[in-house]
Amino acid sequence: TPKRLSTVSLPGINSFTANGIWRKRWRDAADCGAEMLRFVVEQVPQIYCLEVESNSQEEEEVVQSHLLQPLECFLFGEDPQAGLEKLQQGSASSQLCGRVFKEGETVYSCRDCAIDPTCVLCMDCFQDSVHKGHRYKMHASSGGGFCDCGDLEAWKTGPCCSKHDPGAPTAMETDECVLEPGLRERAQKLFQVLLRYATDLLVWEESYELAAELVKEDTYYCVLYNDEHHSYDHVIYTLQRSVQCDHSEAHTHTGRRAVKRGKLRSCQQAKDLIRHISLQPLRVEILHSAVMAHQSFAMRLGTWFQQIIGYSVGFRQVFCQVALEPSSEGDQPSLISRLMLHDSRLYKGARKFIHELIFCSLLMETEYKRRFAIEFTKHYKQLQKDYTLDDHERSISITALSVQIFTVPTLARQLIEEGNVIKVIVDTVMELLSEHLDANHRFHFQGYNSDKFFRIQVIFHDLRYILISKPSLWTEELRTQFLEGFRVFLGLLHCMQGMEEVKRQFGQHIEVEPEWEAGFSIQRQLRHILVMFQDWCSSDETVLLLSFRECHRSLMRCNNQPFQSEATDYYMCKHILHVSPYKVSQEPVSIHLPISRALAGEENHTVHLSAPMDSNVYVLQESCDFTWFAEHPLRCVVLAAQVSAEMWRRNGLSLVSQVYYYHDVKCRDEMYDKDVIMLQIAASKMDPNHFIMLILQRFELFDVFNGSLASKDQWNRLTEEMLYLLIIIVGERYVPGISHVTKEDVTMREVIHLLCIQPMAHSSLVKGLPENESHETGLETVIPKVATFKKPGVSGHGLYEVKKECLPEFNPFFFHYSKSQHSKVDVGTEAAYTFIFVFPIFPLAAGILHLLCCDILIHILRRVLQRAVEDRATYWTEAMIQRVPFACISPIFCFSTRSAIGSEHSKSVFHLLSKMTALPSLEAQKDMIKTWVIFTPLSCNISALKNPHPLSMSDCLTQIVPDKDKAERKRKAEAAKLHRQKIMAQMSAMQKNFIESHKMLYDNMPESSQGDCAMELGELCVAVGPQRGSTPAEREVLTCILCQEEQEVQARSPAMVLTACVQRSTVLTQCRGKTLTMYPLFMPPDLAVGTHTGSCGHVMHATCWQKYFEAVQNTTRNRLHAELIIDLENGEYMCPLCKSLCNTVVPLIPLEPLTLNYENAELVGQLLTLPRWIQILSARIKGLKSVTQGPGKDSCVISQSHLRGESPGRKYSDSIAEMLVVCATTVHRVGLQTGPNELCPTVPIMSWNTCAFTIQAIENLLQEEDKTLFGSLQNRQVVLRVGSHLGRLPLVKEVNVLFDAYSRSSTCSGDNQPFFVCCQVGLVLAIPALYQEEAVDLQPSAVSSAYNHLYILHLVTMAHVVQVLLSSTDDTAVFGGEEGQAERAAVELYAAVSQCTGGSVADRVRRGVTPFLRCAALFFNCLTGVPPPEELSSQLEALCSYLALPCDVFQLFQEHRGTVFPLLQRWCGHPAVTKALKGEMQTISYPRKRNRLIELPEDYSALLNQASHFQCPNSTDDERKHPTLCLFCGTILCSQSTCCHSQLDGEEVGACTAHAATCGAGVGMFLRIRECEMVLMASKTRGSTYPAPYLDDYGETDPQLGRGNPLHLCPERYRKLHQLWQQHCILEEIARSLEVVNVMFAFEWQML
Repeated sequence: TPKRLSTVSLPGINSFTANGIWRKRWRDAADCGAEMLRFVVEQVPQIYCLEVESNSQEEEEVVQSHLLQPLECFLFGEDPQAGLEKLQQGSASSQLCGRVFKEGETVYSCRDCAIDPTCVLCMDCFQDSVHKGHRYKMHASSGGGFCDCGDLEAWKTGPCCSKHDPGAPTAMETDECVLEPGLRERAQKLFQVLLRYATDLLVWEESYELAAELVKEDTYYCVLYNDEHHSYDHVIYTLQRSVQCDHSEAHTHTGRRAVKRGKLRSCQQAKDLIRHISLQPLRVEILHSAVMAHQSFAMRLGTWFQQIIGYSVGFRQVFCQVALEPSSEGDQPSLISRLMLHDSRLYKGARKFIHELIFCSLLMETEYKRRFAIEFTKHYKQLQKDYTLDDHERSISITALSVQIFTVPTLARQLIEEGNVIKVIVDTVMELLSEHLDANHRFHFQGYNSDKFFRIQVIFHDLRYILISKPSLWTEELRTQFLEGFRVFLGLLHCMQGMEEVKRQFGQHIEVEPEWEAGFSIQRQLRHILVMFQDWCSSDETVLLLSFRECHRSLMRCNNQPFQSEATDYYMCKHILHVSPYKVSQEPVSIHLPISRALAGEENHTVHLSAPMDSNVYVLQESCDFTWFAEHPLRCVVLAAQVSAEMWRRNGLSLVSQVYYYHDVKCRDEMYDKDVIMLQIAASKMDPNHFIMLILQRFELFDVFNGSLASKDQWNRLTEEMLYLLIIIVGERYVPGISHVTKEDVTMREVIHLLCIQPMAHSSLVKGLPENESHETGLETVIPKVATFKKPGVSGHGLYEVKKECLPEFNPFFFHYSKSQHSKVDVGTEAAYTFIFVFPIFPLAAGILHLLCCDILIHILRRVLQRAVEDRATYWTEAMIQRVPFACISPIFCFSTRSAIGSEHSKSVFHLLSKMTALPSLEAQKDMIKTWVIFTPLSCNISALKNPHPLSMSDCLTQIVPDKDKAERKRKAEAAKLHRQKIMAQMSAMQKNFIESHKMLYDNMPESSQGDCAMELGELCVAVGPQRGSTPAEREVLTCILCQEEQEVQARSPAMVLTACVQRSTVLTQCRGKTLTMYPLFMPPDLAVGTHTGSCGHVMHATCWQKYFEAVQNTTRNRLHAELIIDLENGEYMCPLCKSLCNTVVPLIPLEPLTLNYENAELVGQLLTLPRWIQILSARIKGLKSVTQGPGKDSCVISQSHLRGESPGRKYSDSIAEMLVVCATTVHRVGLQTGPNELCPTVPIMSWNTCAFTIQAIENLLQEEDKTLFGSLQNRQVVLRVGSHLGRLPLVKEVNVLFDAYSRSSTCSGDNQPFFVCCQVGLVLAIPALYQEEAVDLQPSAVSSAYNHLYILHLVTMAHVVQVLLSSTDDTAVFGGEEGQAERAAVELYAAVSQCTGGSVADRVRRGVTPFLRCAALFFNCLTGVPPPEELSSQLEALCSYLALPCDVFQLFQEHRGTVFPLLQRWCGHPAVTKALKGEMQTISYPRKRNRLIELPEDYSALLNQASHFQCPNSTDDERKHPTLCLFCGTILCSQSTCCHSQLDGEEVGACTAHAATCGAGVGMFLRIRECEMVLMASKTRGSTYPAPYLDDYGETDPQLGRGNPLHLCPERYRKLHQLWQQHCILEEIARSLEVVNVMFAFEWQML
């Protein structure tokens, strides 16, 4: 039987003595290594993998005391603590940081100082470095890298942060750290034994035989290995089915799990069952228990190794030496090589152990890093082969370490010289792709494995890493090895040249789309590599010349020769072209020509060679056939033109996609652009007439321009494309090597033409520009010169607009424009006619100019214009006419230097242009033709083409436009001005005539009537009491948004309803996170959870709404996506007009016209004083109690007539009553989260609560936004105007309880204190029920209602003042206690302090009671309809006047002293008040604090720093977490992680969903920190993403940190988020977002 942990210790011997015994035994042994290994073999099975599962903490303690401490004692030769102190006295800290990144951890790269984009810093080093003030990028690490702080080769400046700066620049090499000889010898022996032990166990496989000394018992484990192919749910299901475990036990840890322990037979049965359940079997092995135990300890040794070598550089160097030393056995590699070669067969935890060990040891020492790089390169091919067959991601593969090796410049060059690493990498790719080679030794990827192919593509990253820093000094060995690698690389390109040829489909559409993505994927991977090879070659003239020759030879060896038939002679204009016939539309053609394009790039760099080298290139070029060079690029261009002309429609979308990427910014710089360059080079070397004839031949237009061939539409399209190509070849000189321009000039021109399409955001510009190998576009350098920036508003993003002074540089035929982009360009006529800009060209490309004056070109232009002049519609198009002037303006006026034939042709072309100005069919192009006809006489000198400054059309037009045209334009402008003046005079005369005709209307209006009316209204602007003003008698006629019919709102008319949305809210809560076990009768003062009702303000007939809702129900059942937006079971629908989310309707009820007899009211007031009023109501309540509590009486039953609104004296239509019930029951259902029950006695109370809460929310919002109390209500707040009618259901019991509770004043402080806005609403709306009898129809008169409202308001106001006083924590101590000398002195001192600070008790009471009075004003305004005075705002005096209260609220206590003071004694004597005064209960101070979203840091890096230190409270692993910040309370949660799942209403939910249920009543607003995006939640199943309030310097958000620019908080956008929350529009925003984003399967928001 295996021993338990407690039985392992040696009895009677303490740990220190036992450690000394072991140390002495090993020291005295002849072979101490064998003795230590025997010790480990004996002890490990007694600790790990026991029958009884032990506590991990207890197990760790035993391992530390019985295994690791003896080893440490042997290492130091004494007590480990004492030895460590001695060791650290003479050691210095390392300059390198070396922090290993976890997946998802934020890293930073300085764009100004980093050698390449792979040089990154961790959060802590970045915060303490100089790079924080530079241009930097931040992104989430994929894991597996480490911080480059302290690496001098990684940074141009600032290589160290303040923590790792040694004080002076030092070399990266660490000096040899001298250990004591004995210590070094013991360390070497210990590391040799333990590292070999760990290696042997980690590379152990199921088939290996177990050593005899390890077999102690016949126990085995069935081990399940996780992978990236099977989902988490699939593995859990497999475990539950195979070993009958629950969901919690089915978790996998660090990539593997022992799922069964027992005899070999039972483990074999479990293995067979697991493999049988899964269609794609999981990896399952059976391991002996001893192997499992030793593997567990080997993993623990990984952490121990890192700890030990972290003590001293000397230990690290010894460990590196042991890891890299050759094995004593001849056929075995070094230990680290063995671990690398077995990496793909290890599970995830073991891989991480090895990688972290390499990071903290081998990669921290320069010399050992070099030796490790050589070992890595030696095994590179095998490692990559294993990775292609692996089932884990690259971040946890040993091949990911290549970025740490190949990106070091000195190391990369050394590997090229010593290991020819370029050849190794390319050979690896070729060997892995060899299965895709066809008979012609070209790639064909039909039916390829996408996962394996993706893993092969990753190898190209290593080639890019090697070439990322070109050498400044070349050695002969470096030249030799680089050229060898370049030749091998050309072999790879040779297999791509002409691959995947296509042939035009005739007759029938292609049945199966051919594979094309793989070829373009490789092309995109090679894009930067080709440029980097060219940069390396151009840095040395010898290498450039030799590489040019190699590229030329490789092209000549291609077996897809351009000419496979005999050459034929073609004649045109006395010129003969001798070339082989070829038609793109009939023969196979390929779009992949990497060698041809590489040769074009090499040719482009040769213009900078010195004279001797230049002569060699010249000799080489003279021996070349440039017709042969131009053939394949020309075929590609023609293919793209024919696809654009829709000649290849039967070939399907695959070819269309290839042509799209051929022109797209992701591929064009090494495809389309290089083809244009090659054609320009060929045009400069060939005879110009032959070159254009070749173009005509390949465009299949030779017979069209040479004979009388009938016209076809496709030929017109091809003619347009051919003329466009000629314009590009002649005019596109913005290429370094073709013209004297820099890369900055090229970028500037690209930006100008992008902005001529439309104003663009910075990210859109970046996407439209090609990136270099460092992922830089150069945009920041040129954008201030060509564009102005417009900052964004609350939404949208910042935009760049092109400067007007840059418009003359616009070229309407810019060769990077797509058809859609060309159609969007709108820069004005003058800019559109700008001449093509020509920059000085290099001598090698000077022959391009000869194209402009050749006979064939003039013949083509003449033929096109002649067809247009003859007005033969099928033979020309407007696009041709637009292109002709740009191609012909120069050759027309070069006739002085040409022969007679050229002269005659030129004159005829000019004559045809002149004729075209009179053609009616060219009316749209008339202005352009006139401009060119006027402009041509000034362009006759060919030297203008060599002007280094662009020739702008605007500059020329100012000189050549005749005065007659200027006068004509001026005359038209004057005529238009006179016409406008005439119209304005007529309108003025008509106004005067109308006033004269209707003068009687103005005479009958008294001048003082307006003033009198205003004065009268001003006197009656009182909403409460006997002096209440009259309700305006206005007809309210509304239009239904569905049927568009008008109807007046009347009590007996069919109901008109408002769309409304009822939702629970915590916007006003004073105790966030409080959970209510049951909803209180009255809303508590902490407002923990309220029920808010809002409306968009759109009106419908009730019948129209019912039909619309039924239609929504019927249509939604047939739409999968609609169920994600609205919840039909809860009555949700979208407003028909504005698409706002709603879940109920509120009927519109007209205000009661009421006029008081002020004299009678005054007489009644003399009799009905406050004491008398309280006495009457008390008697009435007692009488009602006896009736409702009599035998057989059910006080909880609501009269159905009352529920339908059929109260005596007030009749509503059945339609209005029905809608009242619908609204009330919805409020009750949503507020209490219960089923609909219209008979529940709490239905009207919930109606009062939602009315009170909505009033409070509106007042809070208006106060926060500093808006006036009236006149500033948003659409969502319109429901307040009808909310006062929701609770008008006469319920006797509720009135009894409500009034009795108030009269007894259950409490004025503490948790049960009433919320007085709700109390006031309930009392006012429930008082009419006291007048009802079962047999008598009674209603309070207008005067009675006025006094009811007045006295209720007085009592509630006084109670609230007392509440404010008692809840002032700093005042209670002053006023408490018995009267004495000390108490009087305290009061006098408090009064003196208050006088000095200006904070008197009266001021505090006024501030505390003001929000209540504002709410009361809103409520009575909606109830009575009395308009408020214009000056009403937040001033207390105006509010009191409108509410019939004294200006000083303290006067109420004086006026009703005899009545109020007995109440005060009862209120203040309540036990709850006593507890609150003693501090035993939490009180709410007034005015309540206004809730706001949490304060966010201005710099987003601070949030990322906070997230980097986040530790999940329920998890101990280092897997990636998603820290998510709640903007309501500031709590950071672990979202989308199974470790933080919890139960909510019996359902498993994520951390954010559970938190939103308590913090926001189901509503949540979260910021996912590492993803930089907002998440809005409204329920367990509904949510949406939302842009974060952080913007970069260009006014754009950065979701997922894709661009990585520095982000800063935008206060306006954060304020908008706050308003979204305060206005209760989160639910609406989610619905709108889901409506826009159409998804088939919903995201599981409950798991967030």
